[in-house]
Amino acid sequence: YGGMGLDFSYNIAVAEELGNIRCGGVTMAIGVQAGMVTPALTRFGSHELKKQFLVPTIAGDFVACLGISEAGAGSDVANIKTTAVRKGDEYVINGGKMWITSGSQADWMCLLANTSEGPPHQNKSLICLPMNLPGIHVAKKIDKLGMRSSDTAQIFFEDVRVPCKNLIGEEGKGFTYQMLQFQEERLWGVATALTPMETVIQETIDYTRQRKVFGQPVLHNQTVHFRLAELATEVELLRSLLHRAVALYVEGNDVTKFASMAKLKAGRLTREVTDSCLQFWGGMGFTSEVLVSRFYRDLRLMSIGGGTDETMLSIICKYMDILPRK
Repeated sequence: YGGMGLDFSYNIAVAEELGNIRCGGVTMAIGVQAGMVTPALTRFGSHELKKQFLVPTIAGDFVACLGISEAGAGSDVANIKTTAVRKGDEYVINGGKMWITSGSQADWMCLLANTSEGPPHQNKSLICLPMNLPGIHVAKKIDKLGMRSSDTAQIFFEDVRVPCKNLIGEEGKGFTYQMLQFQEERLWGVATALTPMETVIQETIDYTRQRKVFGQPVLHNQTVHFRLAELATEVELLRSLLHRAVALYVEGNDVTKFASMAKLKAGRLTREVTDSCLQFWGGMGFTSEVLVSRFYRDLRLMSIGGGTDETMLSIICKYMDILPRK
């Protein structure tokens, strides 16, 4: 279908390298296109669906978006309300999606919707939804704290009709398919954060070496250079956890626990690194003229998008069997 047929470790290598882009929004858009919208279609979609949607997406002719989150269901995927009711050989879709990356320019959406009245983990399906169909309304491009170059949309569906053949895999398996994809998404997100954190630390070293306060460079204060050394150590520890998780995943293991741990640590560490480094920039750090302030805003999403820190903690506790017994 136009891909290179490489294993997931190559995705991570690319993700780390994309971290050299001095803007989180560009990297995020590539991640959605290459590693979040297409995995379920690649694994479970029919040949016809892959020809129609996967081939042009891999080629870059189509922009794709992922329709999971809703205003009342972010990390709580099981609570989505959008419905796709089968009528004849079509699904009729009603509802809405929120915080959809690339949503205002997408050619198609990988949509998660309720296709039956069954239990919340067994009544959802993934559907390839062309975004030019009647009844699809892109309400607005959301104004955000960070990732400002990325268009994030609110989208509504009003009696949107799509052929039933656009179903990915089996009806009712959408939640399961999406949970499989989340592990790759979270590992990708961790990988994209490593290089920006290294860059912020190095630029802070360079700036504090030449910035003088009370007659000496800021860097020469022990509290400053010790703190930067601590942060660099934390980044390397996170990289080791990521690479261990990826190696196990490529071998076919369930890495949900390690992926959740890495995602949790990345969310917290990006906040720690950018906040600590911004402080050492002084007044310049509070301007929009330096990279540290951009990454302070852009990387704040790491603790929210793709599953909040709290969600990661719940998953880790489940795998450690330390949740309260019902």
